[in-house]
Amino acid sequence: MSAPIKMAILGYGGQGNWHGKTLKTIPETVEVIGTYDIKENRQEAARELGYTPYNSFEDLLADKDLELVTVATPNDLHKDQVITLLNAGKNVICEKPVTMTLADLDEMIAAANKAGKLFTVHQNRRWDEDFLIVKKMLEDNTLGDAFLAESRVHGSRGIPSDWRNRKECGGGMVLDWGVHLFDQMLMMVPGRKITSVFTELTYITNENCDDGFRTILTFEDGFRALVEVGTSNFISLPRWYVMGENGTAIIENFHLDGKITMISNWETREKTDAITDWTEKDAKPIVTGAGLTKTMAPRTPDTIKEYPLPRVECDVRDYYRNIQKVIRDGAEPLVTHEQMRRVVMLMEAVFESGEKNEVIKRII
Repeated sequence: MSAPIKMAILGYGGQGNWHGKTLKTIPETVEVIGTYDIKENRQEAARELGYTPYNSFEDLLADKDLELVTVATPNDLHKDQVITLLNAGKNVICEKPVTMTLADLDEMIAAANKAGKLFTVHQNRRWDEDFLIVKKMLEDNTLGDAFLAESRVHGSRGIPSDWRNRKECGGGMVLDWGVHLFDQMLMMVPGRKITSVFTELTYITNENCDDGFRTILTFEDGFRALVEVGTSNFISLPRWYVMGENGTAIIENFHLDGKITMISNWETREKTDAITDWTEKDAKPIVTGAGLTKTMAPRTPDTIKEYPLPRVECDVRDYYRNIQKVIRDGAEPLVTHEQMRRVVMLMEAVFESGEKNEVIKRII
């Protein structure tokens, strides 16, 4: 077996602590030999977990045994810190969003190429089971030809009251949660190009940066995605709602409550001589409010069938297992430079659309 990678965590706040606790469970893959944070209470938190903090960023850079650094600092610090680490001969994992602009990202990629070192981003929500279930359904054509996927994350607490609510620090929901949901959507339908983006940004609880957004993505084959984040939602809409020609799937939350409802008996549909004239045998008018409707009449039980959601085995620690293989064996990283560029390009289009209130027609 390959030797564990000797690594450090730069920035030991909430996400840095998550890395620290996770990596304790895979000592055969990664050995954390140090951490560093500018706040002493975070240095103490690292000590409590059994890690030895560096006294300074300069001490971290000077450690010749250090092979890999995970950067978990505020977003506006990523670019300079990543480039400095790469120039010092360290492999680098950067927390999401890798940076705020494509121009900055290209500088970081150029530094990695010049140094000959690994540079990637931590897109951990590729291992969310809810996402992987939807991805599997699309790959297996479970619903027939899928034509719409809605992906939402809703909360009711506004933006956290730290650097995340300051635009100059890279705050806001597009950069906080949007980066995850956009990455998931691009990975869910690989190979399909986006042709247009339309976004509404919200500033309900914060005037400095977006506290939510609603984005519609149109892909080249007509597939559409709605991606939405809200922080003022006291009743949450479903995490996923997916539609195909033969059925619909819903995932209510991260606990994977949900179901698939499929057409089970197409024989109840009869086609008459007129191409556009279709008659549903089971469709009988019903009273809704102050009127009748046949179009919205519910289906009878003999024409539909419900199924449980499939399950997908996943382990987010596979991200670091891949990093070990990249550094030790020259494997391909799971999160590539091109994937990183595409997500940042999409976020730039999202901001442009929201600020201009118009559809951005661009190949992404």
